Amino acid sequence: MSRAGSLRGYILVRLALMVPMVWVLLTVVFLMMRVAPGDPISATLGGKLSPVELARRQHELGFDKSIFTQYFEYLWDVVRLRFGTTITDGQSIGSIVLENGGATLTLTLAALLVALIVGLPLGLIAGRYRETVPDALIRLFGILSYAAPVFFVGLMCQIVFAKNLDLLPASRQASAIVQATAPDHTHILLLDLTLAGDWSGVGDALKHLILPATTLGLLVAGVFIRLVRVNVGQALGGDYVEAARARGIPEHRVVSFHAFRNALVPVVTVMGLQAALLLGGAVLTEQTFSWPGLGSRLLTYLNNRDYIGVQGLITVFALVVVFVSLIIDVVNAMIDPRVRY
Repeated sequence: MSRAGSLRGYILVRLALMVPMVWVLLTVVFLMMRVAPGDPISATLGGKLSPVELARRQHELGFDKSIFTQYFEYLWDVVRLRFGTTITDGQSIGSIVLENGGATLTLTLAALLVALIVGLPLGLIAGRYRETVPDALIRLFGILSYAAPVFFVGLMCQIVFAKNLDLLPASRQASAIVQATAPDHTHILLLDLTLAGDWSGVGDALKHLILPATTLGLLVAGVFIRLVRVNVGQALGGDYVEAARARGIPEHRVVSFHAFRNALVPVVTVMGLQAALLLGGAVLTEQTFSWPGLGSRLLTYLNNRDYIGVQGLITVFALVVVFVSLIIDVVNAMIDPRVRY
């Protein structure tokens, strides 16, 4: 089979496998939201509406129908990219994603950048100097960064760098004056400020981004440290590395251009899997730093027992994770031909 044909076949198989995966995710989300007795309208507004008004709202949203009817209507709405309307504020999930998704996307990408900047070089050093003091210290750092609760790390960063040292802002996406005057074309503050040429506003937004991005990025950096360390160690024992050494290639080039490059292939794969970890961590990070993203809205609807809002946002998160994983799998198949055979 040709290279293009094998890649095309691999993509088609992944697309076919994605259908049952998405169906299982949607089913789990639907059932989770209906574990509690009653319906979302009663849970959210049961004490605020008269019985007649409560019955009318239940009928309008279809909660007086059978569970099977609700389930199939839910699946059909998702196919049409309709994720519902929140009970507490009457907003559609689509408008919430449009308004707040840019903030979550900015935080997630910045956190991934921090994770790569911290995790890759430390993993390379640990893999190069295995079973030494630097290796032990780096492994300890990786374990602590992964195991430490995100909200705890965020609070410590706020106390040290915002309160005690007064170096960085403690909360929000930008200062009040920048947020009030910034254009809102793309709903991504940094991009809007850049397009407007407001470089002082860009600097202010970047300063506000440092603490939450670092807090969330350290969570994933521990995964990259462990992965790169293991793969660099395995690569250094390979025949092609021994052959490179035998040809007189300097050790730093052997490590950097032979072992490290091969160690990056599984990192690309794991990056897709970390999307779920980053989105889950973003919920607590956004709450800790008052970041106006989807995680903050999700917690608001949880506190208000607005299960329609919770169900819609979790469905969006699940679909994002599935599609990111698909993209990473395709990229990985293009990088490493062994994946698609």
